[in-house]
Order: sequence, then C-alpha cells, then structure tokens
Amino acid sequence: MSATPRDHTTASRITELTTFLLGLSLLIVIISELPADVFSPESQSFFFVIGAIAMWRYSWWAVQAARSTWYNRMIFPRLRAEADAAGELERPPELFVLCTSFRIEARVNFQVYDALIREARDYGVPTTIFASVSDRTDVDVITHVMDEHGWPRNVEVRYMFQKGDGKRSAMAEVLRAISRRLPAPGALLISMDGDIRLEPGTLSRSLSFFQAQDDLGALTTNNRAEVTGNDATCEWYDLRYAQRHLMMSSMSVSRRLLVLTGRYSVFRADLATQPDFIELIENDHVEHWRFGNFKFLSGDDKSSWYWLLKNGWRMLYIPDVFVTGFEELPDRRRFFASTTDLMRRWYGNMLRTSNRAISLGPRPMGVFTWWSLIDQRLSMWTTLVGPTVVTLVSLFVRPSFFFAYVLWILFTRGIATSILAWQRGRFSLLWIPLIYYNQVWGAMLKTYVSFRFNRQKWSRQGISAGEPNDPVAARRQRRMGHVLHGFAYGVLLFVLILSTGVMTPPDRVSLHIARDQTWERNQQPERLDRWLGATLVDNTRDAVQLPSGHFRLGGELIETLQRNTLAESKQIEGNLGTTILAISPAMAELMQGPSGEPIQDAVQCTVDANCQLALDEHNLTLVNVRLRVEPEAPANVAAAHP
Repeated sequence: MSATPRDHTTASRITELTTFLLGLSLLIVIISELPADVFSPESQSFFFVIGAIAMWRYSWWAVQAARSTWYNRMIFPRLRAEADAAGELERPPELFVLCTSFRIEARVNFQVYDALIREARDYGVPTTIFASVSDRTDVDVITHVMDEHGWPRNVEVRYMFQKGDGKRSAMAEVLRAISRRLPAPGALLISMDGDIRLEPGTLSRSLSFFQAQDDLGALTTNNRAEVTGNDATCEWYDLRYAQRHLMMSSMSVSRRLLVLTGRYSVFRADLATQPDFIELIENDHVEHWRFGNFKFLSGDDKSSWYWLLKNGWRMLYIPDVFVTGFEELPDRRRFFASTTDLMRRWYGNMLRTSNRAISLGPRPMGVFTWWSLIDQRLSMWTTLVGPTVVTLVSLFVRPSFFFAYVLWILFTRGIATSILAWQRGRFSLLWIPLIYYNQVWGAMLKTYVSFRFNRQKWSRQGISAGEPNDPVAARRQRRMGHVLHGFAYGVLLFVLILSTGVMTPPDRVSLHIARDQTWERNQQPERLDRWLGATLVDNTRDAVQLPSGHFRLGGELIETLQRNTLAESKQIEGNLGTTILAISPAMAELMQGPSGEPIQDAVQCTVDANCQLALDEHNLTLVNVRLRVEPEAPANVAAAHP
C-alpha cells in the first residue's frame, strides 16, 4: 500500500474540544427549551414533508454507503490480488506523464517533481514527463530535481510552455506531442496537476490494474491533502475527500465513475491520443437554447470522463493508493467567499456535462450510474426542502419547530459523519456543521449555477469566459437567469406551502370566521340569553349544543338562571374554533378561565381546558367555545346577525 501523507493536516485538539463543548451546550439548551407542543397534531405536516424527503434522500445515501462498503471489503480485495499478480508478470511498455503547472510555488514544485521522478525511476519502464509550465523558474526546479536523482536513464523530461489561456489548451498541446511519438500498444498516460505529490508505490500499485483488466479505460486514486489554512479549511478539504471516497467506491461497483479527477488519473495512451479525445479536451462546448454556443473554460476531467463514458470504456477507483494535494483556498482570510468560488466552479463543470451524459441513456453506463447522474440534478432541489419547510412552519405555525429541526440536523448529520469517518479512518466534530454547510449552501449554489452555467471563472489563472462580449446581451442573459431561477424556486415554495398547510385555500368554516371578524366592529352578535336560559332551565337536558356563529350573552341570562334553580351542573358545547360568545364585563366577573383565572379579554375553552360560570351550588361548564369580553353595543346598532 502506498504510504499515507507525511504531514496530514487536521484540526487541532483545542478546536475539536471547543467544538465538542459548543455542540454539547447547544444540545442541552435545545432539549431543555424544546416545547412539548412541537409534537402536537399540528406538527404532522412538518414531520411528514421532512420525513418523506429524508426517507428518500437518506435511503439513497444508505445505498451508496452500502455499495461503498461492499466494494472496499469484498470486490476490491479480489481486484487488488489480480492486479498485483498481473503486475508481477508484465508492465506497460512505456509511460507518459502530463503534468500541468501554473504559478506553483518552488517549494511545492520541488516536492511534486521529486516524488514523480523517484516513482518513475523506481518503476523502471521508459517514462517521458511532459512538464507544461508557465515560468522559467519551473524549468530550473525540475533540472535541479533531475540533478538530485542523477538523471535516471529511463526518465526523459520535455518542457512545454503554456499560452496562459487555461489548462485545456496546454493539455491538448501535450496530447498532440504524445500522439506524434506513436505510443506503443499498451502504453499508459498519467494526467496530473502540478500540485500533486505521488506517494511511494503509487505507480506500481495503480498501473497494474490495466494489465489485469483489458476493458479498463481509465482509473483514479484516493486523495489526501496538505492544507495551508485554518482548522476549518483543513477539515473542509478532508471532509470533501471522505465524501469523494464513499461516492467513488460506490460507483466502482458498476465499473463507472462520475468524474476522472484531474488531480491524478491514468488513461490508456491509445485512447487519450485519439483526435476526437484531444479535440474534446481542447474545445469542449455546449449548444444551449438560451446561452447559444459557448466553450468550456475548466472541467477537463469531466470532458475526458464523458468521452470514455460515451464510448463504453470502464473506469475504476483505487481506494488504497493515495496521492497528496497541496491545497489552499484562493483567499485564506475569507473561508466563505473562497469555498463559494471553488464550489461554483466544480458545480458548473458538473452541470455543463451532466445533461448530455444523461441523454446517452443507461445503455453505455448502466442503470445505476445513469440514475446517479439524474439524482445529482434532483438532490440540489430536495436538499432545500428542509430549510424552506422549517422556515415556513416556524413563521406561520410555531417557532418551536426550529428547535426540532436543529435536533434533526444534529442527529442525521452526526450519523452521516460517523459513517464517513468509519470509511475514512478518522473523525472530526467539525464535519457535522461542515457537511450541513456543504449540502445546503452547495444546493443553493447548484440551483444558482444551473441557470447561469455559461458564466465561468478560474481564480488561479484570473480568467473568465462564457458570457457574450456585448454588455447589453450579457445583462439580458443575467436578468433572464434571475427570472427563471426565481420562478423555479417559487414553484417549489408554492408546493411546500400547500403541502405543509401553512397556507391553504379557505373552506366554508374559514370564510364564516373571516366574515364574523369583518362584521365584528360594526354589528352586534345575535343574543342568546332568552333561548339559552330557557333551554338550561329545562331539567331534561344535561348539555346544550350551540351552532357555529358569533353570539352574545349578557346579564339577562344571569337573571334567568338566578330566578330558576338548576337541577344539576349544566354544560354548553360549541363547535371548536367556530362558536364565539361575546360576554359582558359583568358576566366575565362571574366566570373562570381554563386555569381558574378571571376572564379579562379572550380565552379558548376546550374539553381539556374548559371554562366555568359559578352559579351558587351549581356550575355552568363551557367547552369548545371562544369567549370574548365585549361591552354592550349602542342601541341603534342592528341586533340581528345576518
């Protein structure tokens, strides 16, 4: 097995301890302050929507995790044994290395080429390294490395200076140079970035898979990083590598991948030197109904992947071989802005290629890989369901739903982090908030980019592309993107509003209540004193049922009940939420609310929390009605309720 990185960067123990204490404090506060009513029947719509989406998303994620485990524990050990046996008998006749560097620090350059030349020397086959560089200093560094290693006889270094218009043109020039050398049958091509260090044994333990599998078109390996940055940056990169490991392992069960990482991938040389392969790398583009024809700036790894996928070649992920990347955010001081820039570029590359890959259908790649591509398009919307629903329900139903959602986040992301840590071999508490950040903010960026994926920017090179040269046309495109994006999210928001019940079309009862509230200030409710008094005095009835509506009870009812003796306590029953009784201040003084308190303004009387009117030896119980204390209306106001 290739060695793990020598200076593997992780968060400090102080940061981990601080995160633990903050998380524990948050958990204690939430549990202690979580209202009991969060689990009331009104919560059903919230839990149904969140739960239904969660069952779908996490069941799919569980399938990926199970496939990843199956690949690493059952399938790959057999593939490893076959590859090792084949590597003992045969090696490729020659090896080509395409290494692109753009303004890489001399310190990093030295480590990269020192490891690469050592690996090529030890592997023993004729190796030509095409160093695509941007500065004469790079040549000096590589020359110094060759001096250090005594200019190995099987290693040749050729320099090609980049034009400065992006990585694609530099790669195409190297590929054409390799094709002119007429690679021998079985020759292999390594494509790697200039900030990737090969660990000892990388070549011998990865290239042997091509000798064992004749239908293997390309492979990529596991990644780790030496990060320059704070603890959050270190763990953000390592979390992404952990997620990459799980997904790559799962996809390898189907002998297909979703990307051939540009950091380090190996191709059969006869495939990578095909004219249409080189053309796709250099001039990959898309024809879009709104953006027209525009050329891709970055995403060469997606282009090479698409060519192999379209032509039916198999791909493989090697989980026990590591290469180390020297990672650094574009701006170390701005974590949010820098990670946003990186994710926008990555997601743009994904979205620019996935549509045409999906259009190939499941035949050249298999159903699972094909559906995984579709799921990439769906997941960016389903991920937004949770935050949107909790916002709606917290605003329009009860704020306590927010606490339940935070508990849900801690629980689900804690489990997801534990599974990733189990497969990655290490755990960090920072992964819990970071995985939620990647998912939710990443989903927002994906939806944003999906309506603007012609806009491209490569921060290191300082170049951008994709938009029309005419400023007026560019502004028109941007405005249309805003409109379509807003409409798409508006549709999602409308569906969630209806499904959670926070805003439903009014029924007859709701309209009746609204009518009562509208007439409340201008009309006196219908008086029930005489009818209710006569009904209560009737000793044959224990309870009186009131219809829906807005009614008034006053002193006349009290006088009637005081003149007549009730045989026993009586009960007045209304229709919950639709029977409203306006009582005079004098009558309110004789009544008690659900908790025995005096009634001063308005109160809801239910079966479990009823109201009482004390009448000497007997009580009058009111249930399923809403009481309001209102003074008598002037005599000239109409007394009848329409």
